[in-house]
Amino acid sequence: MLYTLSNGRLQAQISTYGAKLTRLLVPNDQGEVKDIVLGFASEDEWRTKETYFNAIIGRCANRIKNGRFVLDGKSYQLPVNNGTNSLHGGLHGFNEKEWEVVDQTPSLEGRAGERLCLHYRSADGEEGYPGNLDIWVTYELTDDNALSISYEAKTDAPTIVNFTNHAYFNLNGEDSPSVRNHLLQVLADAYTPFDDTACPTGEVLPVEGTPMDFRQPTLIGDRIDLPFFAPGRGIDNNWILQSPPSLEGRAGERFPQLAAVLQASGRTMQVLTTCPALQVYTGNYVEENIGKSATLYRPQNAVCLETQNVPDAINHPNFPSPVLRPGEEFRQQTIYRFI
Repeated sequence: MLYTLSNGRLQAQISTYGAKLTRLLVPNDQGEVKDIVLGFASEDEWRTKETYFNAIIGRCANRIKNGRFVLDGKSYQLPVNNGTNSLHGGLHGFNEKEWEVVDQTPSLEGRAGERLCLHYRSADGEEGYPGNLDIWVTYELTDDNALSISYEAKTDAPTIVNFTNHAYFNLNGEDSPSVRNHLLQVLADAYTPFDDTACPTGEVLPVEGTPMDFRQPTLIGDRIDLPFFAPGRGIDNNWILQSPPSLEGRAGERFPQLAAVLQASGRTMQVLTTCPALQVYTGNYVEENIGKSATLYRPQNAVCLETQNVPDAINHPNFPSPVLRPGEEFRQQTIYRFI
């Protein structure tokens, strides 16, 4: 089922299948409105093609080395679905689940703060993960021209979590053939180098003097083909964000910090988040499918700005812990603001 949110300037469409962002209509500085996320015209295509497109990813976004981890002395083996690793929650992650709508505000034209909250319960043992996990995701259009995505989760047994939204952005419009003309800025001083399976080695290195230095706005087309990345494919790498300060008087809570800025065709999108890391992915393996506006999608048609925890954090004690325990409450927020 599809739900439409509108605040008079932005419009978003959300599906209960995979909690996917199926449309995001945004004007440019001349008032021209474009849908800036890739996608499909029919429900059947959303279920059978590019199943990660614009979905909520879980239980654990990104890769877990060899699909293995140890928690409280017990070893777990997850399904391997990306070479030797487990990727994006396994064979059938949250992106393929039907979510329940638990709260919504009516879609009244011109009303700011339109909101939709969805819930999914991941059963103990699903895709090899321990514990019954409840997750709530809230999409909201705010009065400052932003799409906010908030995550909350609770568990009845120790488990690991790492959520993200896998939106495929093209600020030219989803019918554009490339993101090479996009300016990207990533406000991070460090990154995690990967091994030959695209999992972190455990090191944290400075971006200074490397192709990972996007601290100033940088044309994606100038970097995307460098041998440092995936030759002939593009960027699929992780940056470590600076830790945002806690809100005064509210211990343990964070407020979103500016993590990245993307610009093209008179649209500027700021990415603010409470997450500790950002994965940038330039659609390197997008399949050749016809999109919702009858455009043929190809690799490098889009860029994903996946706010999340550091990949494979459970296997590296120096990374932020992904462990969630009974009695704890997981909270993260990411905001896509258009200025």
